[in-house]
Amino acid sequence: LFADDDRLDALVAGASPEARAALGALAWGPPTGRVERARRDVDAASAGTPVEELLARGLLVATDAMTVVLPREVGLRQRGGRVHEAALSAAPALELTSRDPHEVDRTAAGAAFAFIRAVEDLLELWGTEPAKVLRAGGLGVRDRARASAALDIDEDRLTLVIEVASAVGLIGAGGDLDEVWLPTATFDAWLVQEPAERWVDLAQAWLTTTRVPSLAGRRDERGRTAAPLGPDLDRAAAPELRRAVLAEVTGASPGSAATPESVAARLHWFAPRRGGAERTGLVRATLREAEVIGLLGRGAAGSATGPLLAGSTEEAVSVMRRLLPTPLHHVLIQADLTAVAPGPLEGELASRLRLVADVESTGGATVYRFSDASVRRALDAGWSASELLSFLAGHSRTPVPQPLTYLVEDVARRHGRLRVGAASAYLRCDDEGTLDELVADRRSADLRLRRLAPTVAAAQATVDVVLGRLRDMGYAPAAEGPDGAVLLGRPEVKRASPRRQQPLATTPAREPSAALLDAAVRAVRAGDRALTAVKLQPDAWTGQAGHAGGPGRLARKPAADILAMLADASRSRTALWIGYVSAEGSATQRVVEPISVEGGYLSAYDHLRNEVRTFALHRITGVSAIDETAS
Repeated sequence: LFADDDRLDALVAGASPEARAALGALAWGPPTGRVERARRDVDAASAGTPVEELLARGLLVATDAMTVVLPREVGLRQRGGRVHEAALSAAPALELTSRDPHEVDRTAAGAAFAFIRAVEDLLELWGTEPAKVLRAGGLGVRDRARASAALDIDEDRLTLVIEVASAVGLIGAGGDLDEVWLPTATFDAWLVQEPAERWVDLAQAWLTTTRVPSLAGRRDERGRTAAPLGPDLDRAAAPELRRAVLAEVTGASPGSAATPESVAARLHWFAPRRGGAERTGLVRATLREAEVIGLLGRGAAGSATGPLLAGSTEEAVSVMRRLLPTPLHHVLIQADLTAVAPGPLEGELASRLRLVADVESTGGATVYRFSDASVRRALDAGWSASELLSFLAGHSRTPVPQPLTYLVEDVARRHGRLRVGAASAYLRCDDEGTLDELVADRRSADLRLRRLAPTVAAAQATVDVVLGRLRDMGYAPAAEGPDGAVLLGRPEVKRASPRRQQPLATTPAREPSAALLDAAVRAVRAGDRALTAVKLQPDAWTGQAGHAGGPGRLARKPAADILAMLADASRSRTALWIGYVSAEGSATQRVVEPISVEGGYLSAYDHLRNEVRTFALHRITGVSAIDETAS
C-alpha cells in the first residue's frame, strides 16, 4: 500500500491538521496508542476524530480492540529518514563543578578509611553474633537493623559494606547447615594487610562485582523485597556501567565534579540502546557508592581512581598509602575510664582494645570506654589483672589512671568466685565410702564423675545412662526428682496409631488423562536415570580410582567442597548426583546437570522434573560425580 511515496504523501496531505499533528507525535514514538473500539469500521466520510480519520486512511492500524500502531513505512516517511528528532552531532558536555584537588584527596581518603573500618566492625560483630541466612537467601530485616545500629550507619551504606565484603570473599554462609552469615578465613588474612592494600581489595571487588547494592529494598513483580546477599541483586551490566561512569569523571580535569544527569546523558549518547530506563538511577547510585568507598571525593575523582581503573594496583596502593593516615600503636587513656585513639590503630592493637573496652564513638578519633562488662570480657578470654594492666601501660602515652587500675583489680578479685558448669546428672549418697568407690572404679570412667562435695558427684551422662551403668556394676540406684523425692516409674507401654479404613470405591475408575500419563512416563524415565547412574566415591572426584554403583545415601560434605564440585561441573557440563532437602524438610536424591552457580543458588537441568530448576546451595547436603561410561 505504501510502496509509492507519492501516494503516501497524498494520503497525509489530505488529512486534517489535527490528524497530521497526531501523526507527527506518533512518528517520533512511542508509535502506539490506546483508543476505545480500535477495530471498529470507519471511513473518511464518517470519521469524527483525528484517530478515526487516520484509521480510515490506513495511516494507523488496529492490533487489538484497544491498541493502534503507526506502520513502520509511515513513520520512516514522516521522519524524513532521520533517526533522532534532534540531531546530536557531538556528545553532550559534562556539567562540571571545580573542586580543590587536595581537598578531594583528603575527603576520598577519609571516606576510604571509614569504609575499611565499617567492614572490619561488621565482620567482628558477625564473628561473635552471626546473622541468620533467610530461607530464600539473603539477610533479614532484624539483622540489618542490628548491624546498622552497631556500626552507626544507615541501611543503604550498610548494604554496600555487606555486598562489597561478600564480593571480596570475607563473608560466607556457615554453621552446621550453612544457616548463618560468618566471616571467612580470608578475613583473618585480610586484617593483617596494611590499610592501603585492604582498600584496593575492596575497591576492585566493587568495580568487578555484578551485584548492585542500590537495588536492595525494591519489590519485584511478585511483591518480594530484594534483600542484601540475596539472589535478586545481580545485574550483568553493572561492572561495565561502573567503569564507564568513573571513566567519564576521571577523564575531566583534576578536581572536577560532574552531575549525575550529565554523566547519564553522555553514556546515553555513546550507547543509546543500552541501560534502559534505570540507567540514570544506576548512574546516580554508582556515583554515590564510589564516594562512600573513597574513589570519589566531593564528586571528583581521587588520585588513586585513575590507576585503579587502568589496572595498576601497585600505583593505587602507593597513592593510598600516602593519603591514608599511618596506623598508630598507642592510645591516650584518660581518668574518666576512656581511651582515645587519635588515628587508626594497628590491626592487632585495635582487635585487643575492642576486647577490653567498648567503642563509644568514632570519627577522626575513636573513643573506647572501659566498664565492668568489658574488663570481665577480657578476664573471660584468659587475661589476668596484671597482664591487662601491663598491656594498657605498654600502649598508652599517658599513665594508667588510678580509677582504671581500681576497676580492673576489683573486677578481677570478684571474677570466678562463683562458677557455673554443665552436668547431665548427679549422684548423691550419704555413704562417702560408696561414692569414693564409684569415682575410683574404672568401669565408671566414661561417666566422667567429678566430686563436688563429700556426698555429691556430677556426671557427664544422662540419668538413664548413669542408672543403667550403676546397675550393671552391682549397685541399686534410685532416680531422684528436683525436690529430692524418689521417682517411681514403670515400663512405658507403647501403642501404634490406629490405621485408617480405606473407603470402598463406589464409582468405576476413569481412564487416566494424557497429562497424567505423560507425568508418569517422565517419572519412570527419571527413576531409570537415577537407578542406572553410577555414583563415584568421594575420592574419585580427587582423581583416585574406584566407584560405587547403584543408588545409596550420599555422605554429607563441607559447603566449600560442594561449591567447588558444582562450579567445576557447571564449567564442564558434567552430570552430578546431589542430595537435597526441600523447604518442607523432605530429603531427595536426584541427577542434575549444573548450568551456573551464583548468588547462593545452583541452576541445573533436573532429570527428575525434566526441566531447568534452581536449588539453594545451603540445602544441598551431598554431591557425587556420575560415571557416564558405566553400563
